[in-house]
Amino acid sequence: MRSHIFQRRSERGVSRTRTGATWVGIGLFSVVLLLLLIFILENGHHVDVAYFGFHGHVPLGVALLLAAVFGVLLVAIPGTARILQLRRAAKLSSLEGGPLTETPRQPTDETEVDSGEAGPP
Repeated sequence: MRSHIFQRRSERGVSRTRTGATWVGIGLFSVVLLLLLIFILENGHHVDVAYFGFHGHVPLGVALLLAAVFGVLLVAIPGTARILQLRRAAKLSSLEGGPLTETPRQPTDETEVDSGEAGPP
């Protein structure tokens, strides 16, 4: 028999909560912010930055951090637009009572599909 310390959560009856997940998220976020701060402080020499006619002198760490943020925004903005588009399509589909995707049309007399079988002459 295992000790109480080594038992799985499901065996102890302890479940995960949103508060616990938030606590872990805050801890990880704090570590990432600390690493970013160290990165910016270690890359403090100034570089020239020119962008669409704007010129400036900023620390290298700040310039790289801004480039990363703008790169994330280039991905996040179209991704968010696509998610909103899909949610809207799903909502409209549920209001109409139909499936989200189109169903194949049933063949009619004029547009029968050839099944490969020979019919009457």
